[in-house]
Amino acid sequence: MNKINQVFSSRGDRKLLSLYFCAGCPTLEGTGDVIKAMERHGIDFIEVGIPFSDPLADGPVIQSAGTVALKNGMTLRHLFAQLKAIKDEIHIPLILMGYLNPIMHYGIEAFFKSCVESGVSGTIIPDLPFDDYQQVVKPIADKYDIRVIMMITPETSDERIRFIDDNTDGFIYMVSSASVTGAQQSFNGKKIAYFNHINNMHLRNPRMIGFGISNKQTLESAQQNAAGAIIGSKFVTLLNETKDPDKALDELMECLSLTPATPLSLTPAPPQRGGE
Repeated sequence: MNKINQVFSSRGDRKLLSLYFCAGCPTLEGTGDVIKAMERHGIDFIEVGIPFSDPLADGPVIQSAGTVALKNGMTLRHLFAQLKAIKDEIHIPLILMGYLNPIMHYGIEAFFKSCVESGVSGTIIPDLPFDDYQQVVKPIADKYDIRVIMMITPETSDERIRFIDDNTDGFIYMVSSASVTGAQQSFNGKKIAYFNHINNMHLRNPRMIGFGISNKQTLESAQQNAAGAIIGSKFVTLLNETKDPDKALDELMECLSLTPATPLSLTPAPPQRGGE
């Protein structure tokens, strides 16, 4: 079973937490240390950002992190090498989040093959057209058992949401607002109404809410309306300030009024014999 699906099937009633950081920022070789620190702190999913020069969906914090990472020399090929080096030490799902251009330059099939070789369980490609996903990307991703996570926003039609729900697996990334990434102090009534509307659709896939989550209030709003929350800009800011992933995670947990969780056990099941 794909690790992403395994987390959702094993969580019970516990709300999940996913964190994003940009590979190569603040330092080129710090990727492994950040991922290991997240696992020690009980994070459920890790979104590893692939830096890109034109990140249309990202706000200033993540844009700046991408710029630093590119100046530091981070490339997709180097990132895969870093992930492959720690593959046997990491047990929680890794999700690569990046734009289509670097992936196409790398080669779509080569990309998904490298995901498997590097211990990556899923991808988020914000600018991937759904038709291209269906016709080109999905068959390759399925071949390598990699989940392609699709996003929905308050502007996404119900018809489109149901189509995404019917044709994807893993979870749906529910963007809290039709804007770029960035921390917010609270979610207004319009956003809560959007959350309630999606809840009432009774989708097949679990949902994780991201964009704007930075404190206890926004975290609890997301947790009440989905399987869990995704935090990016707030953690990226703390990581840049502290230059120490453990300190950044401690400060984040304090901001969220959380204590580090015990990671779910994702020990692989013994291989089956006979009718596999």
